[in-house]
Amino acid sequence: MAKPVVGLVGNERLIEPCFPTQFVGEWSLRAVGEFADAMPLIIPSLPELHDLGGFLDIIDGLVLTGAAANVHPTHFGVDPEPAYEPYDQGRDHVALPLITACVARGKPVFAICRGFQEMNVAFGGTLHPEIRDLPGKMNHRMPRLENGEIHPDPDVVFGDRHEITLTTGGQLSAIMGCDRMWVNSLHGQGILEPGDRVITEAVADDGTIEAIRIDQAAEFAMAVQWHAEYEPGKNPMNRRLFTEFGAALRG
Repeated sequence: MAKPVVGLVGNERLIEPCFPTQFVGEWSLRAVGEFADAMPLIIPSLPELHDLGGFLDIIDGLVLTGAAANVHPTHFGVDPEPAYEPYDQGRDHVALPLITACVARGKPVFAICRGFQEMNVAFGGTLHPEIRDLPGKMNHRMPRLENGEIHPDPDVVFGDRHEITLTTGGQLSAIMGCDRMWVNSLHGQGILEPGDRVITEAVADDGTIEAIRIDQAAEFAMAVQWHAEYEPGKNPMNRRLFTEFGAALRG
C-alpha cells in the first residue's frame, strides 16, 4: 500500500548571496517520513507557479513548519513594522488558503511554530509581533550567546524552556496522557486573539497560548507553538504528535 503524501510549504531563502531558494528543514522532512510514516513533498511558496486545487489533489495531509519570517501583519489587519521583519509573503499566500482548504476537505493538518501562527490567522485570528513585549510575558525567543549569535548547540537551542498546562478534557491532553509538560521555545510572534473555530489546547504559565485545534474539523487539525520536529525519536511527547497525525492520514 502506498504511503500517504504530506505537503510541507517551503520558505524563501537567499543564499551566497544572490541565489533565491526554497527550503524545508530536514528535521521536519524526517519527522514526517519516519514518525508519521508518510512521504514528504515540498510545496514551493511561489503562488504564481501552481494552483491550490492541483496540490489538494496530490496531498493527503499538510504540515506547516517553523521559519524565521513572521506572518505579514496585513493578513490580520495591522500595518507592517520594519522592526518585525523578515516577512515571507509568498509563504503567506500559499499556506493560509491551503490550511482552510485542507480542513474543509477533511485532510489532516499539523502546524508548528510559524505554522501555529498561520493556522490562527487562517481562521481570522490576530497575532502580536513580539509576545515578550506584553505585560507579564516571558521571553519566548531562542537562547543566544552574549554576542547575540544563535547558540551553536541544538540541544541548548531546542532544549526544554518552560512548562505548559494542557486543557482538561482537550484533544492534546488525550494524546499526551498528561496535563502538564515541558516544551522548547523559539518564537517572537504569538496569538493575541484566537480566530473563529480556534480552540485553545494548552497555555504557558504566563498565559501565552501554546497549542490550538480547529473546532469541528473532520480530521486532525492541530498546531503547537514549540518545535515538535526536534528529535521525536528521543522525545515521546513530540513523537506522539507525529504518530497521531500519521494515524489521521490513514483514516
